[in-house]
Amino acid sequence: MSTADIRVEKGHAEPEEVAAITAVLLARAAARPEPTHHRPRPKAAWRRLEREPGFRAPHSWH
Repeated sequence: MSTADIRVEKGHAEPEEVAAITAVLLARAAARPEPTHHRPRPKAAWRRLEREPGFRAPHSWH
């Protein structure tokens, strides 16, 4: 990493200050956990009424 990689937008930063913020940013990036594989969402246990068949036996329970 060179000094051209980091730019001070407002004010003036000494080289020691730029080095300190660079060290903090690199430490945070190294401490970040690796991304895990996303598990698919479980299928809903309920059903939408408009997708139900029109007739249900009178002795059935839902």
